[in-house]
Amino acid sequence: MVKKAGFLFYLGVTVFVGAAMFPFMWIFLASIKQTAYLYGTYAFDIFVPGYTWDNYVRVFVNHPFGRYLINSFSIAGLTMIYSLIVASFAAYAIARLHFWGKSVFLGVLLAVSMFPQIATISPIFLFMQATGLRNTYLGLIIPYTTFALPLSIWYMTTFFQKIPYELEEAAKVDGASIMQTFWKILLPLAAPGLFTTAIIVFVDAWHEFLFALTINSKQDMMTVPVGIAMFQGEFTFPWGEISAAAITVTIPIVILVLIFQRHIISGLTSGAVKE
Repeated sequence: MVKKAGFLFYLGVTVFVGAAMFPFMWIFLASIKQTAYLYGTYAFDIFVPGYTWDNYVRVFVNHPFGRYLINSFSIAGLTMIYSLIVASFAAYAIARLHFWGKSVFLGVLLAVSMFPQIATISPIFLFMQATGLRNTYLGLIIPYTTFALPLSIWYMTTFFQKIPYELEEAAKVDGASIMQTFWKILLPLAAPGLFTTAIIVFVDAWHEFLFALTINSKQDMMTVPVGIAMFQGEFTFPWGEISAAAITVTIPIVILVLIFQRHIISGLTSGAVKE
């Protein structure tokens, strides 16, 4: 009975992993197929007569894809850093201060993160145009941070609430200031939450499309999602190049998650076990 249960468990895991990996593997196969085998009777074949890496070369030769990557890395990275700094201070204040309506405030904060982007695109576009921030990094960092902060503050607050207040009292007794206590004691203890929040914010900013398409319309300021959308021509649709670009922009995220997976898992499972 135990062996049967174990077999069913691993079978279920295998099916789940296979279903999750299938889109990625299918796009990867499309990225290395020769153009002639992307259409017609070969379109759904896993094994075809001709494979090539030319699609990956054409992504960088025929398009300013390197510039797209730099733009996305810069915008997503700066959004992540700014959001973590503001969210850490705000979350610490919310976790430690006692004021009327704290639960209502957190609820409203979380509700703001659920507000549809399409409803805010017009006023944000007009604001960026009036302030001259269109086609700049800051023109995307501001709205990205606006939507990232509510969830970041909510998530970080739970981590600061779990840190014993006695640690801060002990630091005060030893003569540490509030900032010293915050940077040297509380933040290291909240590291799992910081890493998890950082990955969430970075990925959201990395693949955001609507604001990037509307605010940064110049080619040299486009991010990766918008740049890939512009690959298509008037009469052609280069599926091979699009697939190669999709694989290329997925790899940095996979590497980032693999590097920090221990901290991310720790952050996601924090509080799952009742003490």
